[in-house]
Amino acid sequence: MAEVVLYHHVQGLTDGVRSFAEELRRAGHTVHTPDLFDGRTFATMDDAFAYVREAGDALDAKADGAAQALPEELVYAGISWGVGPAQRLAQTRTGARGALLYEACFPITGEYAFGPWPDDVPVQIHGKADDEFFAREGDIDAARELVAAVGPDRGELFVYPGDEHLFIDASLPTYDADATALVTQRTLHFLSAL
Repeated sequence: MAEVVLYHHVQGLTDGVRSFAEELRRAGHTVHTPDLFDGRTFATMDDAFAYVREAGDALDAKADGAAQALPEELVYAGISWGVGPAQRLAQTRTGARGALLYEACFPITGEYAFGPWPDDVPVQIHGKADDEFFAREGDIDAARELVAAVGPDRGELFVYPGDEHLFIDASLPTYDADATALVTQRTLHFLSAL
């Protein structure tokens, strides 16, 4: 079984994020869900991003601290905003076993890259085809670049129909139960292969 650290999205560690983590736990995996916002959740993305801008680099320090308190051999997972720390740590911290990137992806080359992708770290990426953030802000292109770089034996990109963002969070109105069932099934397959 895998040990996973799951970083929440910009609206915080919601009941929907906790529920998604619990699905993975039910399958026997250990899933840590650090609360980088100290219990705060936000009803709107605008409010959430205002908080993130104000908090600044302190959030990266919290994400790093959460990972440092855990064993090195982790699967790093993140939902949307949480992909930032998850992907950065998967690429830069020794011992990463894999990465699960939900609804976001950073490039592996260029200005916003964390550096090259490690040779031995598999990755699975999920997003909606018409999501204004994932599809229209370049994340899907970054995901395609990453999967092409690591090859089909270590990289997978799954694109689901629709335009909802944060679709795997059952506590939000953008939740898509059918897509989330597929995400969960594919995630568990990924984890079981590690």
